[in-house]
Amino acid sequence: MFYQADQDHGLPFNPFKAIVAPRPIGWISTVSKDGVPNLAPYSFFNGLCDVPPILMFSSGNMKDSAQNAADTGEFTFNYVSRSMQDQMNVSSASVEAGINEFETAGLEMVAGNTVSCPRVAGTPAAMECKLLDIINPTTLDGSKAPYFLVLGQVSGVYIDDSMISNGRFDIEKADPIMRAGYHDYVAMGDIFEMKRPG
Repeated sequence: MFYQADQDHGLPFNPFKAIVAPRPIGWISTVSKDGVPNLAPYSFFNGLCDVPPILMFSSGNMKDSAQNAADTGEFTFNYVSRSMQDQMNVSSASVEAGINEFETAGLEMVAGNTVSCPRVAGTPAAMECKLLDIINPTTLDGSKAPYFLVLGQVSGVYIDDSMISNGRFDIEKADPIMRAGYHDYVAMGDIFEMKRPG
């Protein structure tokens, strides 16, 4: 099949999120300008480059995480392992502003080192970020998309020492889950190495 993206695809579910998958989950912690911690997972999340290290998450409308990042200039990405999938899911609930999702999900906070945002205690890794930009894309028809791209430069990296094997971050030990479209998630399968030619 082929369909133009601005027309009806005729399927009962939108295939876009399933085709662009699996995606790492951006479990983003922030602090409001009033000092209230916030934690929420974002399925449109990724690293943009490594020198300097820059992360991006995309917020539908200006949700609390994006607004807090705009207000304070900071956010933290927390790695989601399979052992934390239930807490991550609890933190995805739509709640009123000012609710601390660390508490509703039964998670402990660890103070940041380079930012005021706490990280999730027990996460295999976390990256503290300073806000670079928030972009509200203009679409092909000239209107503004209902999404905001939040870009941050990594200012500090936490890694649980037990997740380092032979000098490398051990993805198998970290046991991540990823979004796979619809309500689906995937976990790690076989890992294989393939070196670039030349």
